[in-house]
Amino acid sequence: QVQLVESGGGSVQAGGSLRLSCIPSKTIAINTMAWYRQAPGRQRELVASITSGGDTVYTDAVKGRFTIDRDNAKNTMTLQMNQLKPEDTAVYYCTAHGWDGAWEDYWGQGTQVTVSS
Repeated sequence: QVQLVESGGGSVQAGGSLRLSCIPSKTIAINTMAWYRQAPGRQRELVASITSGGDTVYTDAVKGRFTIDRDNAKNTMTLQMNQLKPEDTAVYYCTAHGWDGAWEDYWGQGTQVTVSS
């Protein structure tokens, strides 16, 4: 079973930066990777996604502040978060559409990001 391991969450003050990383537990073919987040009392939402070709999509709320990137050789993905705001506070989840006998979506356990004002 493939697991996605996130790291890099924590607590920062508004205006600060954090860098999240996502690493699969085994090497598999991966198409699209993405970061989602879920704040208390709210639905999980897409933050950013990146295809194997490097095409990216960002939700409007993070455009110009967050940068998603991936290393296809290592199957790793990062999310550089700058100019953080209190409204960015959430649990951030890594997801990957990968093949390990069949195409399916894999999810990480989530990492907490807390931004204080």
